[in-house]
Amino acid sequence: MEIPSYPDSRPLDLVDKPLLDVRFSVLQPRISEMTFAGLYLFRTAHDYRLTMVGDSLVVLGRGYSGERYCMPPLGGAVETALDRVWGDGLELYGADEAFVERCLKRGGVAAVEDRDSFDYLYLREELATLPGNHFHKKKNRISYFAARHEYRVELFSEQYRAGCRKLLEVWRGMAAEEKPSFGLEVEATAEAVEKTELLGLEGVVVTVSGEVKAFSLGERLNVETTVCHFEKTDPFMEGLSQLINREYSRILFNDCKFVNREQDLGDGGLRSAKLSYHPAELIKKFRIRRTP
Repeated sequence: MEIPSYPDSRPLDLVDKPLLDVRFSVLQPRISEMTFAGLYLFRTAHDYRLTMVGDSLVVLGRGYSGERYCMPPLGGAVETALDRVWGDGLELYGADEAFVERCLKRGGVAAVEDRDSFDYLYLREELATLPGNHFHKKKNRISYFAARHEYRVELFSEQYRAGCRKLLEVWRGMAAEEKPSFGLEVEATAEAVEKTELLGLEGVVVTVSGEVKAFSLGERLNVETTVCHFEKTDPFMEGLSQLINREYSRILFNDCKFVNREQDLGDGGLRSAKLSYHPAELIKKFRIRRTP
C-alpha cells in the first residue's frame, strides 16, 4: 500500500509490518514504542498515520489530549524531514538522548524531558532470579501465592486465548472507573491476544485450576532487549503479579540482556511498582519543537 507524501498521510495498517520491521531492525531502537506491534496496537488510541517526508518515513500521532505530533523519522534525510515538520509547528515525541543531542547540535530547537514516558529498563537475569535482599518482598509474595494455589506456567498459545479474553473482561469492568487511557490500553491488549502470531508477539500464561489467571505478551525490541508490552493478572490474587513478571523474564528471550517494561504514564502506583524492581536505567524520552 502506497504511503502518501507529506502533508498527506494514511492510517497505519497491518500490511506495513514488513516495511517497519526492516526499518526498526536497522535502527535498533531503545524506545518501547518503536516496534510495529507497539504502534499498530495503539493506532486507534493515538491515530497513528504514515507519511513520506522526502525519502524519510515518518509516523504521525495524536496525544491523549488531542495534540498532533510526529515521531523520529525512520531513515532517509532525517534533518530535511525534521525541518519540514517543525516548520509546520509539529512537536516531535519519543526522542531518546542520542537523538536529542543530534538535534541540539543543529540549534534552533528546544527539548523537554517527558518523565511520565520514561521507559524502565531492567536486567533480565535479575527479574528472572530476583537475587539478594533487594527482591526479598517480591520473593515472599510469590511464595505466598505458590503456597495457596496449584498453578502452571505455560507459553502462550491458541488454547489459552479464550482464557485471556475472559480475564480481560475483569479489566474492562475496572476501566469504567479509570481515565480513558486505561480503557484504550485494555482494548490494545485484547487485540494483541487475538493477533499474537500475526504481530510476532510471544507470551507466557499462568493457570490456576485450568483457568488463565495471568498473562504477559512481548517481543524483541533490539538485539539485546525484549519489551514487555502487556501484563494482566487476576487483581484479587496476591503475589500473582510478581510471579508473572518473573516468569516472563525467566522463560522468554533468554538471549536478551535487558527487559524494557515501558512507561508509567504518570501513575503514582505504577511508578512505585516499577521503581521497586530496581531498574538498571530509566530511558529518557523527550519532546522537541522548533524555537521561535
